[in-house]
Amino acid sequence: MPDRGELRAGARVTVDCVDLDDDGAGVVAGTPRLHVAGALPGERVAATVAHVSPHGSEVWARLAAVETPSPARRPPACRAFGACGGCVLQHLAYDAQLAWKQARVARALAAHPALAAVTVAATVASPRTLGYRNRSKLVAARAGGRLVLGAYAPRSHDVVDLSGCRIAEPPLDDTAAALAALLDEAGVAPYDERTLTGDLRHVILQVAHDGRVLAVWVTRRGLADGVALARRFRAARPEVAGVVSHVNRTRGNAIFDPDGETATLDGVATLVDELDVDVNVGGRPLRLQLSAGAFFQANREVAARAYAAIARGLAPRPGEKAVDVYCGAGGISLVLARAGAETLGIETHPGAVADASAAAALDGAASARFVAGDAARALHAVPRADLVVLNPPRKGCAEAVLAEVVRLGPRAVAYLSCDADTLARDLAWLAPRGYRAREVTPFDMLPHTPHVEALALIAPV
Repeated sequence: MPDRGELRAGARVTVDCVDLDDDGAGVVAGTPRLHVAGALPGERVAATVAHVSPHGSEVWARLAAVETPSPARRPPACRAFGACGGCVLQHLAYDAQLAWKQARVARALAAHPALAAVTVAATVASPRTLGYRNRSKLVAARAGGRLVLGAYAPRSHDVVDLSGCRIAEPPLDDTAAALAALLDEAGVAPYDERTLTGDLRHVILQVAHDGRVLAVWVTRRGLADGVALARRFRAARPEVAGVVSHVNRTRGNAIFDPDGETATLDGVATLVDELDVDVNVGGRPLRLQLSAGAFFQANREVAARAYAAIARGLAPRPGEKAVDVYCGAGGISLVLARAGAETLGIETHPGAVADASAAAALDGAASARFVAGDAARALHAVPRADLVVLNPPRKGCAEAVLAEVVRLGPRAVAYLSCDADTLARDLAWLAPRGYRAREVTPFDMLPHTPHVEALALIAPV
């Protein structure tokens, strides 16, 4: 580790990386903590210091050269690797990614003494490590004199062109390229957040199991020729089943405005996707309705494996009452309903409840119903539950939600988390209140990214 005095902006240092941080950058042992994006554990690298935290406890550096490469280093698949900041682990062998994600979850649990007895299983791999992502969320910008659809570069608002993305499920990359060309030819200007000019802010493309695509254009104001452009787009790209417009007049980077107007420009407003959930759920795929702002995992194959693990872990019995909190598009609720449980799905977003209710109708799940509202308040209205599923956003569960779960007294709880630290925090809160996790299983929902989904199975003690 270089001396603290050497770690100043612009300095070149040679260091040994021992681990990855939570963002996938290599880290160097010692104090201050030095992060080198693109470096891997076991590598000796040269790096240029880019930023020192005001308190001097954290330092970030740019990779200059790999002097001693790791045996696990691989050539990245995407040409935008290192620039877009999305799939920052493409240069790490996949088995090493899985091992690191298991260790990442174990490290989060180890920070809480109450969880010392919890075991962490091997990470469940994704069947596809490329072409797995069923949704592309793209930022509109102008680069090289043309409209591009891409992503913000790390720690900046510079947009990197994502054409040629290898992570998106076919045909999303081709669809995005065709849309960018069409809108550019039509003179549609990308929104500029600094000058508050231009119209096109984001494009969201969702693909279903059968290759049908729903396109959502997020604009500052409705495009005057939006309907005609949507028809031209669908005529040129037969995989596009529908085009939806969402007007977001707010400032900032939020994609959707809760008060914004959403309208169908051409074709359908929703897709029906299918998951092959490997449990006894009727011998047919699970069908879900996905709308413009649908809440659904980005990797349907890994989602199916996680849903199956929840069903096996909870082992629903006919007539039992189950509550699925933060139910999203309703997939887990419907799996439990197929097993015979009377299922209540709770979600704060009315649009997600509409999707879930439509999916229940598609599935013939008369024992599943869904309500929109605050999770804690909705749970407070439930008198009892045999089973509870928690699938919160990254911030985890509010204490009021966890307190309601304890009050309900379920015989089993499944907690599917997208953030290991908040999962560990919530499991530690539950442990002294009589609900302890038996095992946590990581799922690789997003290969080549630091993201790890984790399923905790919890039982009363």
